[in-house]
This record gives sequence, C-alpha cells and structure tokens, in this order.
Amino acid sequence: MPPGAGSGSQGHFSEHPAGLIRALLQTCNYEPMPSPRLEWAVAGCVAGWAVARLTAADRFRPLERAAVPLLSLTPQATAAAGLAALMLSGKGPSGTAALAGAALATVVAPRAFPRRQPAADGPVLRVLTVNLLLGRAAGAGIVELVRKTSADVLFVQELSDDAVARLNLAGLNELLPNEMPDISGYRRRGSGIYARYPLCDGLAIGPTFASQPTARLDLPSGRSVQLICVHPHPPSPPWSRLAARRWRGELAALPPPGDPPVIIAGDYNATLDHAQFRRLLRLGHVDAASQAGNGLVPTWGPEPRGRLALLALDHILIDPRCAVLATSAYPLPSSDHRALYAEFRLPA
Repeated sequence: MPPGAGSGSQGHFSEHPAGLIRALLQTCNYEPMPSPRLEWAVAGCVAGWAVARLTAADRFRPLERAAVPLLSLTPQATAAAGLAALMLSGKGPSGTAALAGAALATVVAPRAFPRRQPAADGPVLRVLTVNLLLGRAAGAGIVELVRKTSADVLFVQELSDDAVARLNLAGLNELLPNEMPDISGYRRRGSGIYARYPLCDGLAIGPTFASQPTARLDLPSGRSVQLICVHPHPPSPPWSRLAARRWRGELAALPPPGDPPVIIAGDYNATLDHAQFRRLLRLGHVDAASQAGNGLVPTWGPEPRGRLALLALDHILIDPRCAVLATSAYPLPSSDHRALYAEFRLPA
C-alpha cells in the first residue's frame, strides 16, 4: 500500500482527487516536473498544437510542410495534453494543458461515437481496401480476407504485375471475377479494383503520381455505383515543398458526391486532422469508419512486423445517403497498412 494510503487518508484523497493522482504517480516513481520553465514549455507545446489544429494551420502554404506531418498525430497529442494536465504541478501550466486537451478532444472524440444513419433501403455493399506495400502482401491472405468479409469490391494500392499474378494464383479471380487494374507505367505504384459484379469505365480524374483507377459498378438490382481507388502522393519528406503541393493537388482533384453514388476508398496518406481531407467531407462525402464510431482506429504503422498502428491513413468515403452498417480493420502480414472494411446500405 502506498504511504499515506491507509484508512485515515482515504477521506482526504476523496475530497482532493489531485492528491490521489500525485500519490499514484509517486508510487510509479513519477515526480511532478520540478522546473516552472519546463512546465510552461510542455504546456505551451500542447497549447500550440491545439491552436494549430483548430485554426487548420496546414492550410497555410508557409506552414504546410511542417504542419501536415505533425497534425497527423493529433489524437496522440490529445492524450498527451490530458496526461500533462495531470502531471504538471503548477496551476497555470496544468490549467493550460487541460484547456488544450479539452479543445483537442472536441475535434477528436466525436470519431469514437456512432452517428445516426439515414434511412437507406437500397442494396447492401461490402467493400475492402488494402495497401500491399509494394506488392509484398499479395497472396492467399488477401484472398482469405475477401472470403471472410464476403467483400463485393476490393480496392488495391501498390499493385504490381507480380502481385496481380499472385492474387489470381491464390484464387482472387474466382471470388471477384471482374477487375480494373491500372499498373502499366507505374511499376509498384499501380492500383486496381476487383468486384463481384460487372465493371465498366468510370469517372475521369487528372494524372497522379500513383495509379488511381476508377470504374462504374453495375449491381444486380439495377443500381450503379461510381468507384475510385485513391492513393495520392504522400506529403513527405517534410522538407519537400513539391511533395506537399502534389499531395494537396491530388486530393483536391477528387470529385464531390453525385448520382450514381460515389465511393472513394484507399490510402489517402491523410487523416481527419488534415484540412485538405476535411475539405472532402465538406463536399458531402462521409467517412464510413467515423460514422460507425471507429474513426480513431489506426490503419498504418511504420513497420510491417505486427507493431501497433499509429495513424488512420486509409479511409472509405461514401455517399451521405448511405447507411453504414459496420466497419473494421484487419492486420495484413507483410504490409505496413491494415485492411479496412466497410459494409453499408445504398440509397434506393
């Protein structure tokens, strides 16, 4: 039992929860930060992060190269702000960190709560998007995941000729016999759309660094859906002005919702904390994972070795008239991305 945690001190801690927190931190060998300057530096960092996120600092070209990669970590910064509010001993720094954490929570926390869905009464569509990490993850694992989820459409990024052959050898073309691959001239930056139902030419979008094929899916019910497999250029390295500009331009080229419904799925190299991605939401698209309360589930990590994922870079954007029924993320051996699945009902 920690010193001072006996029955005689329980009433004191119940009246002063901060005292209990400090006692617990001391038990874990954590001490309040000794330097007021250091405390204010920590508080200033989380407060500055909150200001950058709430003002969408990544919209401003002079700040874009630094702000875009940093703002990707906003969910982690929100947790850090809350922890700082508990650990800082000074009232000023602690209060500043608490306010910053609360401000960040207002934009981060809603992603964890399911939202009311529209009354759609059309057919159900199940889609899956995977990034193969330069084709390395192509094989039986992907095919088994398609079978497990009963996916009607598979969006594939970082597809190569060899990956196409391995997927077909594993039986993908038996489950999803209709395909629209686009790998010519892209080496390992190709992409493809595979579907249970017929595909034909889709919407036209501008030239991109990586392949972004489009297709129209014709369902047995007579309903059609426009599909886009998205994979914009990453905004990295952070010192590259060209990379950030190319990333911004390729996201800006994506079309708004329309009729037939538009489904845009893939590796966006962007999170909901990027202003350029939120622009797509303002156009009318909705993020399927956030609609289901899974918007904080990360889909990318720095190593394809089973380590925890860090960022939600993969998204399935759907028409606002669709009703999301379920979403989930699945680990992919040999890939630094997780597969993202969404099931939703289309409008009639």
